Amino acid sequence: MSILARASSVIDPLTAPVVTRIKGLAFEGALNLPAAAQRRLVGKPVTYDGQTLAVDTQIMLALMKVSGEPDPSTLPIPKGRVALSRQSQLGGGRQEIGSVRELWAAGLKARLYVPEGASGNAPLLVFLHGGGFIFGDLDSHDAPCRLLASESGVKVLSIDYRLAPEAPFPAAYDDSVAAFRWAVEHAAELGADPARIGVGGDSAGGNLAAGVALAVGEDCAFQLLIYPVTQSEAATKSREDLREGFYLTADFIAAATDNYLPAGIDRRDPRHAPLYAEIPATGIAPAYVATAGFDPLRDEGEAYAAKLEEAGVKVAHKRFADQIHGFLNVVGAGRTSRAAVLELAQVLRDNL
Repeated sequence: MSILARASSVIDPLTAPVVTRIKGLAFEGALNLPAAAQRRLVGKPVTYDGQTLAVDTQIMLALMKVSGEPDPSTLPIPKGRVALSRQSQLGGGRQEIGSVRELWAAGLKARLYVPEGASGNAPLLVFLHGGGFIFGDLDSHDAPCRLLASESGVKVLSIDYRLAPEAPFPAAYDDSVAAFRWAVEHAAELGADPARIGVGGDSAGGNLAAGVALAVGEDCAFQLLIYPVTQSEAATKSREDLREGFYLTADFIAAATDNYLPAGIDRRDPRHAPLYAEIPATGIAPAYVATAGFDPLRDEGEAYAAKLEEAGVKVAHKRFADQIHGFLNVVGAGRTSRAAVLELAQVLRDNL
């Protein structure tokens, strides 16, 4: 049993935040070692499809394995939510931001991140968190929202939409569209320019962001889609090849899909599967699609970028070839994942 695992077994549950902090410090220390030292620790590089996994990401995956972190999909959903939130926060660190305000948007809990020096008529990103439609909340994505806002100069409004199985499809979609429309209607209250309001999200949140952009048309100025789910039917090559060992597993995907899309739901419904949606020739916001080389969702994200481009939408796509699904949350420790998120912040700055 590892030192961290032994610590977790003897510390009272009431002091669980202490365990999380200890693990966080261990992650930060290991992920900030010189690359040469990291390579000596983890051994041979991991390669796939002509890509090499970032060494700090490789060591993070090894640490998660030896520290006893469970696959959240193997736990009952309430415990899985706690586990995923803890894992998301392990690598987040403390990210400084001008101010943070809790509020309600379209009846949903929300959090507004305001960068230092932001004007009362600033651009705004409505952000939808990942977590497979069953996990995730405002806290799980607090660190990346802080970093995106502070480094881009764009205000970020993070939305706590309803989760499955308590609220299956199309609840999360409906909430996301309603929250975006609320933000446009309340732009003055948010100190935002109504002509510069975009939508973004990661994974399941990227799926919802794509759906919002299609639903609201010209009301959306920009869409930032970070390793989005774009379909739940096809077994793509990346879903098959990367089904285990790179954080997002086939079991997690199956659990998330089955809880969000219960029996009888058409898995090609365009509100869930934008890859099968009709894309209008005009009126859809420019998009930036970020994918990760070691992500099971890589192929469908890139297929959606191509679909948007074929429809005439202005699209930029980048594959972060050395990253895994979830790199957005590792902004406090991993050098390469933080660098990737800083690129996304620059994208926001340039497009909103």
